[in-house]
Formats: sequence, structure tokens, C-alpha cells
Amino acid sequence: MAGVAIVLVSLAGHAATKDTTRVTERAGPLENPDGTRPGLVAITSRMDRAEAVDLIRRVRVGSQGSKRGYTRTRFGENWADTARGVPYARNGCRTRDDLLARDGEEVAYRRGSHCVVVAMKLRDPYTGRTIRWRKHDADRVQVDHVVPLSYEWRMGASRWSMAKRVRIANDPLNLIPVYGPANEDKGGAGPASWLPPVRKVRCAYVTRFAQVAVKYDLPVTRSDKSAMLAQCR
Repeated sequence: MAGVAIVLVSLAGHAATKDTTRVTERAGPLENPDGTRPGLVAITSRMDRAEAVDLIRRVRVGSQGSKRGYTRTRFGENWADTARGVPYARNGCRTRDDLLARDGEEVAYRRGSHCVVVAMKLRDPYTGRTIRWRKHDADRVQVDHVVPLSYEWRMGASRWSMAKRVRIANDPLNLIPVYGPANEDKGGAGPASWLPPVRKVRCAYVTRFAQVAVKYDLPVTRSDKSAMLAQCR
């Protein structure tokens, strides 16, 4: 069926355009190596789980350093479109809006904008909730850094260039829109301390964690690597 664009009024009172042309087909991490496909589909087959274990084994182990000196601004302005060399970079839209549009269904944009998402439906992979989200209740959906920024800082990102930190902070491979309270519960924890409440998605989650770590040559703690391996065996 051909899609159409319709005009609606959001709860925030802004006229908006609703995009009904796109079907959201969620993907597992092994079939989504650049992070441009939405969602986080569970890894279930024996072959895919073996591939995930092989990937996790490639992740380096390191010692966790101090959080001293860490602030969000060490990774650039919050959701600024200034990264280079990652998908969606410098496309004129804030990173958060790019990710809401990637993973959302029934996405509505502010009238006159192709960027600003004001409403959508999200199927959260971490909790299994289906969330009807409106911009006036922004924190109900938060964009999770799969490998938390403070974790990256403690594992060596404190010594990286600002440009590399901006890349990892805005790389869609490292970003998943999720139910806000679940993201807040996770905080800066690694997989040994926090995993998604939905058990069936845990192997996919740690595989995504490993993809980011390998891409940026970022080590994880020994306990985190053990926890990651255990989820996919």
C-alpha cells in the first residue's frame, strides 16, 4: 500500500506531519553492523550465538580507571550533529531525533521540519513495553548509549581525541531508544552489573556492546567480558 503523509496536532500543541510511508523492520546486531537498522532483535539460533561468542572473544580486557574528569561535555555537545565518519553525521538533524526516527513507528515530525520528532510508537527491546511517546513527556523515551559514556571514559576514552569521543557518542551502532526508567536504572554500568530485563534479548545486547567495543578498540573489564560470553553460550 502506498504511504501518505497526514497532518496532526501533537499534545504539545504543535502541528505535525505523520510519516506513514515507512515500515519499521527491526534487526539483530549481527545483521546490523553499522547500526542503521532499528531495534534489537533477539539472537536465537545456535549458529548466530556461536558467531556472537566469537565476536565477544575479540574484545580486549582492560582495567577500569577513575571517573575523575568525566563530564558529558567531554563527548561533545549533547546530541549535536557535529560528528564525522558515522551514519547520519552532519545531516542537519540532532542525533537523538535521528535515532527516534530510526526506531520509531508512526513517527510524527514537527510541521515544516524533516528532523524534529514530536510523537511516535516505540517497541522497547529492553523491557518489552510498547510506548506511545509525545515530545512533551520527553524523558519517557531515552536514547541509551549501549556502552555508557562514563564507562568508556574509565576504560580509556579519557585519553582519546575529542573527535573520537564525539564519534562514539553519536554513532548509531552505540545508540538505542528505550524506556527511560530502564536507561536510568542502567546508568554507567557494564554487562556484569546490568542487563536488559527481557532475558531473551540479553545476548543481542551484549553482542551490540561488543560491536561497539571492537569498532573503537575499547577494552572491557574481565568481569564484563565473562558476563557477555555467558549470555550467548
